[in-house]
Amino acid sequence: MFNPNEMANKDPAALLAKMQRAPYAARFKEVFGQNIFADPTKAFTQAMYAIERFELEDPSFHPYTSKFDYYLDGKVQLTAQELRGKKLFDDPAGGNCASCHIDQSGVNGAHPLFTDFNFQALGVPRNAELKVNADPKYFDMGLCGPLRTDQSDKLNCGLFKSVSLRNAATRHVFFHNGRFHTLKEALRFYVQRDTNPDKWYPRDAHGKVDKFNDLPVALRVNVDTTDEPLTRKPGERPVWSERDIDDVAVFLATLSDGYDLKSKAVK
Repeated sequence: MFNPNEMANKDPAALLAKMQRAPYAARFKEVFGQNIFADPTKAFTQAMYAIERFELEDPSFHPYTSKFDYYLDGKVQLTAQELRGKKLFDDPAGGNCASCHIDQSGVNGAHPLFTDFNFQALGVPRNAELKVNADPKYFDMGLCGPLRTDQSDKLNCGLFKSVSLRNAATRHVFFHNGRFHTLKEALRFYVQRDTNPDKWYPRDAHGKVDKFNDLPVALRVNVDTTDEPLTRKPGERPVWSERDIDDVAVFLATLSDGYDLKSKAVK
């Protein structure tokens, strides 16, 4: 609500002033009391609660109408290519994607969210398109700032939350800094980061590849180099070929909501 790069409200008072002028102000008072705005602290708390309940309860926020959802329910089959992509996605010795982006149903049958909500440091290249990055001393270090100020442990620097991959095929920016603009390019970086670093990172004044260049040098040790497929060395073969990348991208497209089940149902 208060991030200058997002909703950019100055403070809770500014937000509540907007709410009182909004078309839904009367409805807000119906739900939380006619005098709710007389207590700014309570009004702000209830506003956040309303958003929380919407995200949890309203079907439009999580329709789960993708081909993969219908596949889990036995209503449609995946193609051979989609199944190949899923196998590559799941393979712990290969893409190892499912270790963070869980694709198995829950014990109660709930469909997967495709995230474990943990935090990872992947060393994504610096994005020159961002105005703040024109300052070479500026670094977005995720959990440890500069936007967050509640973490002081340097081991958290460079860590960002593993996002859900639902609807990933419909996105136009990928990773925390929006460095990549196509799904296949994001996948390609993921498996070639260490085998072909010169493809993703610039060279410094001495001609050396400036790997993990979107973090201060002292904090680059936080980047994951122990989990597959982030363990490779320059010159080694990436765990995925171009065909594999195509297959994984096709599988991820099955996570897009709005699949036309009626014309594709299992006979």
